[in-house]
Parts: sequence; C-alpha cells; structure tokens
Amino acid sequence: MAGIRQFDEDKTLDVALGVFWQKGLGATSMQDLAQATGVQRGSLYNAYQSKECLFLRVFDGYKAKMLGDMGASLNHPSIDVALRNFLAFSISSMTQGSPTRGCLSTKTAVDEHNADLDTVRSALQGFLNEMEGLLTARFEAEEARSKLAIAPVDAARVIVTFTRGIVVLERIYQDVERLRKNADLIVQLLLPSRAN
Repeated sequence: MAGIRQFDEDKTLDVALGVFWQKGLGATSMQDLAQATGVQRGSLYNAYQSKECLFLRVFDGYKAKMLGDMGASLNHPSIDVALRNFLAFSISSMTQGSPTRGCLSTKTAVDEHNADLDTVRSALQGFLNEMEGLLTARFEAEEARSKLAIAPVDAARVIVTFTRGIVVLERIYQDVERLRKNADLIVQLLLPSRAN
C-alpha cells in the first residue's frame, strides 16, 4: 500500500540513533542505516528523503528524551542537590557503553562533515538553548537565586559550556572520577555558600 510504512518506525529510529551515535552523521551512509535497521534504502529515502532528514528525526527523539531526563534531574527543592543531580545525569549519559559513547550533540557539532548543514546546526542550537532554558528556570527559583555566585542566566550558560567541555575530557581521559571531581568544583564555584 502506498504511503504506509512497512517497518516499525520506533525500532528503526532507535537503531538509527545507535548508528549515528557510533559513527557520526558525516561518516554514516544510508547503506549503513539500511543494513543496521533491516529497512531497504529505498524505503528509508521514501520515508525520510535524506540521511540528514532521518538524522533530524532521530535527533528530535533524542532531544526530547534528554531534556525530559535533564528536567527530572533538576526537580529537587535544594539547588545544590538539583545541580549535582543534573551533572551526575550528564556524566552518566556520556559514559554509558563500552567503549563509552560520548555525547551525540557534541559529537555532531564537531564533525567537520556537518559544517555546512544549517538544519543540523539549528537543531543543535535548539537543543542547547532549551537546556539553557531548563537550567535558567531552575536557577531563577528564589531559593536558588539567593545562593548563586552569578546571575541565573549566566550560571545556566556556564553549566551548558561546562557540559560540552566534560564531553571532550571524557573522550580524552575516559575517567569518570575526573569528571565527577570537575562537576564538584563547578558546583562549589557557582554555589560558594554550599561548598564543603
């Protein structure tokens, strides 16, 4: 039947996420995706038009899950605990698997093959902007604002930048304890009254 997908889309998108995460958008071919998903290349093209469109569909799901989990990690009345939970979630997410998988958004951002893909850049910016928005909203709570060393929006930007940096450190050192110590330091810098 024309127009009806003959494959399990959720499963296909989940498998495609794994391929993009492992190989990167630039190094992944439609043939790689067809082999991994078991869906013919022609069916993938019919459903998604291009590799980039398929990636963007996969990334939308990734983004929704990550932002949901990040929001949940920040849902604690103590800003100290909320921030530590957020950073622990971030570290856990990038250090899963063997070898560890890193961060899909950062991996995609630094892939030189994606430099001219405005739609991909826009999707990445959207993700980071929404992450910053989650953090800013949490930091603007009265209890948090009074404890922060800097303005809530600035603290949110520092944390977004910090999480991008620890992704790179994870790739280089592959040392979870080092990442945790760095996370403790950033909490102490942003919440100096909570140090110790």
